[in-house]
Amino acid sequence: MEKQGSLSINSENIFPIIKKWLYSDHDIFIRELISNGCDAITKLKKLALMGDFEENEGEEYKIEVYASAKDKTLTFVDNGIGMTAEEVDKYINQIAFSGATDFINKYKDKTNDDQIIGHFGLGFYSAFMVADKVTIETCSYQKGAKPVFWECDGGTEFTMSDSDDDVRGTAITLYLNEDCFEFANEYRVKEVIQKYCAFMPYNIYFINEDKMEEEAQAKKEDNVIEVDPDDELVGDVKSEDKDGAKDTSEEKKDAPKPLNDTNPLWMKNPKDCTEEEYIDFYQKVFLDFKKPLFWIHLNMDYPFNLKGILYFPKINTQYDQLEGTIKLYNSQVFIADNIKEVIPEFLLLLKGVIDCPDLPLNVSRSALQNDGFVKKISDYITKKVADKLSGMCKTDKENYEKYWDDISPFIKFGCLRDDKFCEKMTDYMLFKNLEGKYLTLPEYLEAGKEKYENKVFYVSDEQAQSQYINMFKEEGMDAVYLVHNIDNPYITHLEGKNENVKFLRIDADLSDNFVGEALSEEVIKEYTDKLSEKFKKATGNDKLVLKVENLKNEAISSMLTLSEEQRRMIEMMKAYSMGGPMDMSMFGGEGETLVLNASNKLVKYILENPEGEHADKICCQLYDLAVIANKPLSPEAMTAFVARSNEILGLLI
Repeated sequence: MEKQGSLSINSENIFPIIKKWLYSDHDIFIRELISNGCDAITKLKKLALMGDFEENEGEEYKIEVYASAKDKTLTFVDNGIGMTAEEVDKYINQIAFSGATDFINKYKDKTNDDQIIGHFGLGFYSAFMVADKVTIETCSYQKGAKPVFWECDGGTEFTMSDSDDDVRGTAITLYLNEDCFEFANEYRVKEVIQKYCAFMPYNIYFINEDKMEEEAQAKKEDNVIEVDPDDELVGDVKSEDKDGAKDTSEEKKDAPKPLNDTNPLWMKNPKDCTEEEYIDFYQKVFLDFKKPLFWIHLNMDYPFNLKGILYFPKINTQYDQLEGTIKLYNSQVFIADNIKEVIPEFLLLLKGVIDCPDLPLNVSRSALQNDGFVKKISDYITKKVADKLSGMCKTDKENYEKYWDDISPFIKFGCLRDDKFCEKMTDYMLFKNLEGKYLTLPEYLEAGKEKYENKVFYVSDEQAQSQYINMFKEEGMDAVYLVHNIDNPYITHLEGKNENVKFLRIDADLSDNFVGEALSEEVIKEYTDKLSEKFKKATGNDKLVLKVENLKNEAISSMLTLSEEQRRMIEMMKAYSMGGPMDMSMFGGEGETLVLNASNKLVKYILENPEGEHADKICCQLYDLAVIANKPLSPEAMTAFVARSNEILGLLI
């Protein structure tokens, strides 16, 4: 049998399209060809289950990848179902671009429950992204089937003839083009296999043809069989043991090892998985050697098939990026990272794997078609995460509280992005107070209703706001810690959900609880006018806004407050990188207030001696001390502050 012809396609420019546009990454051809081999094996195993094929006892189903840097070739071999000449003509020579849905429906195996992604269609033609010429040698499982050889040089012309290779299965050889010689390199090929095929269902072996030839030649030269007088074989030939069995230990030792794990953890029943296995899998797949906090094992068969594991990683500081990796698989074939159509956006902050054979993929397997089914999967994943978290809070409150500081950024982001998730988590949102206890929002409001009704005071920087924290503790007032950058939009969200509740940072406008005996309005105005004039002149800051309070704690001389609205504006600008790093450069502008304590002796001195010898020094020092509690001084201001401090200390000598 010999046949020549033109590929039946509906575009003369099919190969340029394949090479440049069909696949986003050129290395994806390796995934496609190995996937096709796995599909071919799966078909054969199904035929065996149906009684249409008799398996060879002990045969290992596998994919072998041969690379030769010398010949610039890459070969993919499977021992699957193989093809007849008619099937080659159908699946290879006739290409129909009738849309992704038609393609999947046309080529998927409808006789079994396993969703096979494809079988020798456009996936095969991805080979022409990197090859000038491609050959196929294939032999069908059917008795009496003639082996077929097929060849195409990347144009629309092909040659098909009989082959001498009657071994069941298919071998596809790529003669790489000049721009893609990298794919004949052992390390490059292994890298791509690890990327896309690390968990495919059949063993994948790599063979370096150049090394194999070199070793065979060396063995041929060294393996000289000598015969001694007793006719015993010596040299490299292994002698038989007393039972007549050959020594195969070396052979087993040198046998190639598969590059993939055919039974990944997510495919197992959660009851059969140990904590050590979950941690080992996480560290191996995500190269994160910190232990995850906990995980959720997804295992669903109806109404769709979905398995996976979602890990909650530990965040060390508020500056860590909220950026995770969710790897999407289709029947153990890697598709892509972080596909937003399937994974709810807020869960992209986690790390994990999801395997869903039912996903409607386009022809390149790289993106999802618009499908209401995908939304159902996304909703299911969201529900499972909410159920896990709420269940933990109910039944394992101690661990839930222990994890809260780490998992709260994920949960808060989820509440901002998903109303259903937010609704499910409303009763399980915690706030850590100044004593380190975890409270719900209603519990905090109830405890503080007499002193600060419907107000929630919070700490965003424990060190910078330590002065205010001490004031709160002295007055028996409470506040909560909200130290992550997600908290700024989250508290705005909470205020929207709770109309009467107002969140105020602990260093915002001072509460009346800190004020001692009230001064008359006339006295306040007199003090304010006198001190404002003096401080503006001494500091050289004409925009300075000053407020006089008679605080209970006489030791406090001065402090800066910033209105909650102004502070949130600064945080928003920081989040959108409008002002660069958060250096509080807007302090000194609108919203900043210098609070002076009328009961403090330094403030009293200025009131009584505005033109005193040391009045200007004290004004500048009180202002700088208030600023330092909120932010670093500028280099010039710090230099002046140090010099002034030394000068003041010198007065004590």
